[in-house]
Amino acid sequence: MRLNVVGGVIVVLAIAALVLVYSSLFTVYPTQQALVLRLGKPQGVMTDPGLHLKAPFIDTVVYIDKRILDLESPPQEVIASDQKRLVVDAFARYRIRNALRFYQTLGSKRAADSQLAILLNSALRRVLGGATFIQVVRDERAELMSRILKLIDGEAANYGIQVVDARIRRADLPEQNSQAVYKRMQTARQREAAEYRAEGNQRAQEIRSTADRKVTVLLADAKSKGQQIRGVGDATRNQIFNKAFTQDPEFFEFYRSMQAYEKGLKPADTRFLLKPDSNFFRYFNHPSGRGQGAGKPALPPLAAKPPAGAPSASR
Repeated sequence: MRLNVVGGVIVVLAIAALVLVYSSLFTVYPTQQALVLRLGKPQGVMTDPGLHLKAPFIDTVVYIDKRILDLESPPQEVIASDQKRLVVDAFARYRIRNALRFYQTLGSKRAADSQLAILLNSALRRVLGGATFIQVVRDERAELMSRILKLIDGEAANYGIQVVDARIRRADLPEQNSQAVYKRMQTARQREAAEYRAEGNQRAQEIRSTADRKVTVLLADAKSKGQQIRGVGDATRNQIFNKAFTQDPEFFEFYRSMQAYEKGLKPADTRFLLKPDSNFFRYFNHPSGRGQGAGKPALPPLAAKPPAGAPSASR
């Protein structure tokens, strides 16, 4: 009986010792820092990772993240110095440097995000309100973000927070203004395109006119040279025929008559209305052409070939 009582007491003491040891130890992870409170009063901050001691039952530990934390700010409208409205989407990155001050002023990450969002919006309005639209969008964006970061970091230091980065993700006109700007840009581009097309059409017309003029001049020159060449050829031809006619006039009278018969007496139409003693048919009456109508003048020498469609001289 006495052994059982002693054993129970030992077990109780062991359990109490375990509970006491467990309550006296706490673990700090590398991503955390611990604030020790004794009956609600801060006792110290533990930043080194590992096991640490505290007074059992009267000390409590508040863990605070020491990593870089994100702060997302909803888009908001800001009026620039040139009275243009901007929709600004910004964000910030921060870490808790003074855990005791952070706990005393804010107490939690949710409260820190809320307070930093107010500071970020205020800094955006103060800095961007003194800049123009072009400066915000293009010219001085990096400098403006640096000024915003300095403002937030200076005010956040009162809460034990260090702001390590603050950036403008997007700065643009409101939707209705963007549509109006887009339409103006579209109209300007359409006007430029119309001007380019008009200039192109004018240039094309000038090129076509120059080409047509050159074609006309070339054709006129070619026709003129062709007529000159044909005239020279006809003159040479007439000279040859005249020379041949003077050598044997009777033969060429016969030859010209045969040509006239060939052209006049076509297979489909051989009707002529002439006098029986006409000089045209003198070779039908006598082979030498000296029979009936022989006293009439002979046919003239062969001249240049008449143009197509003109009546034959032999008829």
